[in-house]
Amino acid sequence: MNRNQYLIIFLAFGVFGLITMEMGVIGVLPQVTQKFHISSSQAGSLVSIFAFIVALSGPFLTLFASGINRKAILLTAIVVFAISNMVYAFTTKFEVMLAFRIIPAIIHPVFLSIAIVTAAQLVPAEKSSKAVNRVFAGLSAGFAFGVPLTSYFAEKISLEAAFLFGAVVSFITFIGLLVWLPSMPVKNKMSFGNQLRILRKPRLWIANIAVVFIHAAMFAVYSYFAEYLGQITDMNGSWISIMLFAFGVTMIFGNFLFGGFLQKNMTKTVILFPLLYTAIYVFINYLGSYLFPMAVIVFIWGATHSGGIVVGQALLMAEAEEAPEFGNSLFVSFSNVGIAFGTLIGGWFISHLGLHQLIWGGIMFAMFAFLSIIALTTFSKPAHTRSSIDNQF
Repeated sequence: MNRNQYLIIFLAFGVFGLITMEMGVIGVLPQVTQKFHISSSQAGSLVSIFAFIVALSGPFLTLFASGINRKAILLTAIVVFAISNMVYAFTTKFEVMLAFRIIPAIIHPVFLSIAIVTAAQLVPAEKSSKAVNRVFAGLSAGFAFGVPLTSYFAEKISLEAAFLFGAVVSFITFIGLLVWLPSMPVKNKMSFGNQLRILRKPRLWIANIAVVFIHAAMFAVYSYFAEYLGQITDMNGSWISIMLFAFGVTMIFGNFLFGGFLQKNMTKTVILFPLLYTAIYVFINYLGSYLFPMAVIVFIWGATHSGGIVVGQALLMAEAEEAPEFGNSLFVSFSNVGIAFGTLIGGWFISHLGLHQLIWGGIMFAMFAFLSIIALTTFSKPAHTRSSIDNQF
């Protein structure tokens, strides 16, 4: 294994730590509500506020950072992630925890977009898609191992230990990148104007809307995964940790599965994705109170969940090839708009209609995603702008 392969592993590990910090809180929401004596919807704001800040800051900060040495940006971001996790572990005030969800969220999209582009540049052009896929595997691994391990540590040791786990992951990533990653000054900086020019494309905005609805459909329900399994399926904490682990492991499988589907036929994959998610939610709605059927559904749900991330990124990047870093920041930004919006609407369904009706919020967003994708497929694209992955779209 050469140096660049090690670097890609550390970049993937950094993304793993990022997802562990961002989404690990989902698996410990019951403990957070108990520690701070707050409601489920208030605890859910730890997810939504993070996502909203990512959405607001992402494109602007990525543009600002486009001329800064990439190693310096990546290392700074990792330090911020580590400190934030330590604050989560030791604070006794919910307001402080909420504030330190905002700080790392500001730098989150810059880290993720630069990590993706850096991985692609560390290998020959023909292998760049595989390198990017490995970084995304770190994202799926965050769901597979980071989220359930956070939940497990909170259940078996303490909430403090759960968050310190995230800090340790960030520290290991910092050491790896510090030692292995060379200085990466930006040699050919693309002007702000050239990067912003992609915003003139109508198809880009339709793709942005589709990304929002895809992620809203996914996270309207997933953000309350632990509570749903605890109250509706009547699982205990250990079972919930196992289900979070199963969900995440199948996400890794789904990451490569949907990547293959996209390579074979992008149009069919993106059109069928929201319909598949709707079908899964229908099964959850009618079988969610039964332990064994729900356990089986979790495996399928996890594989499909990672498909949403891969589908959304491919959908948007097909329209932003001219400015890949800025395009990736748009994906991070608009996907987090979807995460935040979905989490908020999911919380509203719980507060006003009850936890069991949460599923209908996910179905609603899946239908909106389907309609936006249909709109995109019917909106003509100039032949000279088509990409290889987009040859059918």
